[in-house]
Amino acid sequence: MLIDWTHFTPWSALIGGVLLGLASALFVLLNGRILGISGIVGGLLRPRAGDVGWRLAFVLGMLVAPGVYWLFAGATAPRIDASWGTVVAAGLLVGVGTRYGSGCTSGHGVCGLSRLSPRSLVATLAFMGAGFITVFVARHALG
Repeated sequence: MLIDWTHFTPWSALIGGVLLGLASALFVLLNGRILGISGIVGGLLRPRAGDVGWRLAFVLGMLVAPGVYWLFAGATAPRIDASWGTVVAAGLLVGVGTRYGSGCTSGHGVCGLSRLSPRSLVATLAFMGAGFITVFVARHALG
């Protein structure tokens, strides 16, 4: 295994991780809610009175943030080494897994583990293990 040192960005990854952790902690402390994307978006599908505004603001922020980044850092070319069919299939599998796992990777991996949730520990181990196995099979077993 070789590390692509020209694209290895530990400082930006560290800063991003710290910001995500801080945002998750502040969100639960100030709002009493978990910062899981599937739960936030899922709440828009079955809205409750007084619950829609902050959810829409959160989703809007996720959609606007790449544009703000582009204004300051310039355009970047995304690189996806898969066909559209593979991307769609992967997205559907993630959606089904999120539903069966009662939450997404951000909800379980960031928020659930920080609350020492046993269910989140099992879920995180499961999706990380599945990811490791998938990468191994796709890169080494299938070529």
